[in-house]
Amino acid sequence: MRQKIKINMYQKELKALKKANRFRQRKVWDRNLIDFASNDYLGLANNKKQLQKALMLLNEYENHAPKASMLVNGYHEIHERFEQTLAKLNGFEEGIVLGSGFLANMALIEALVRKNDMLFIDEDYHASGMMATGLLNNRVIKFKHNDPQDLEEKLKRFKGTGRKIIAVEGVYSMSGALCHRDIFKIADEYEALLIVDEAHSSGVVGKNLLGIFELYNIEPHERHIKMGTLGKAYGSYGAYILASSQIVSFLINRGNPIIYSTAPSVIDTALALVNILHVSKNSQKFYRKIEKRYDIIKDRLGIEIDSLILTITMKSNESTIKKQQELMERGFLIGAIRQPTVNQPILRVIPRVGSSKQNLLELCKNVKITI
Repeated sequence: MRQKIKINMYQKELKALKKANRFRQRKVWDRNLIDFASNDYLGLANNKKQLQKALMLLNEYENHAPKASMLVNGYHEIHERFEQTLAKLNGFEEGIVLGSGFLANMALIEALVRKNDMLFIDEDYHASGMMATGLLNNRVIKFKHNDPQDLEEKLKRFKGTGRKIIAVEGVYSMSGALCHRDIFKIADEYEALLIVDEAHSSGVVGKNLLGIFELYNIEPHERHIKMGTLGKAYGSYGAYILASSQIVSFLINRGNPIIYSTAPSVIDTALALVNILHVSKNSQKFYRKIEKRYDIIKDRLGIEIDSLILTITMKSNESTIKKQQELMERGFLIGAIRQPTVNQPILRVIPRVGSSKQNLLELCKNVKITI
């Protein structure tokens, strides 16, 4: 006789999460709260004019859904237009659009790190990349966060005959820190492939808002790989990989998340395309608005930031949740980030362009009161 499944089979684990103030749940937040929590850095997520442009673009074509994987017949003209536009803007040979940043990181790491290769990955790399390393067995080495010296020491010790592949983020999502410039130099010296996750730097840093490559004035070459997401600064959903034509071709043939997924949403890709063109056309205006927000944070809180991520380290999970709630009572929504996302809990504030300078000034005043 089959044992009856207990309905409380995960109740013990859930209770433990609640006790540790690590319990999470989905919420539909009060729309009246002023948003300083989301990754919608440029405020495009509620730009209805851009949405209408995307819908007009979509209406030029017969189908508005992909219908199949990209390697069957799901590859749409809008996918192609998006890839060509983004590759040209960023100075890469070719691009490929994917369904999410998680899939992009899984595809890159799962496909590129072959037998005898070694992946050198920043210990604070995104969870999607870290999950992908679980497929590599002994083909992965973690180096200290944003530490060029530790990376180089580990590269020196690698005696294998295969490729060396380095994975870093352009802007680290939970600290706002920029990737150290020397890592690009070291990658070149050791002729390593360099994967740069630009999810939080594209659309935010660089005078034309093209990300960390532009900020450091680095011209992409055949060993550079840039990936990023469309659900942050670009106000849509999905992801992309930019690389040499050879690497893109290899990913199409060996990247399981690309081969075995339905092609990315055509609607979201259309929205990303019109938004990227909009950001490119208005980059200087957005750049000035971002710089003004940096100035406000420095002037009012005495903190210098290099990206649109401000983190405030907290003593405990309990105090983090409490401070978030206090700020909500004052009309502001910020992030309360706890383990396992971070080692020590933080308040994560996004001084996004979509929320006004006056609102940011008010938030800074209230942050001073509550912290």
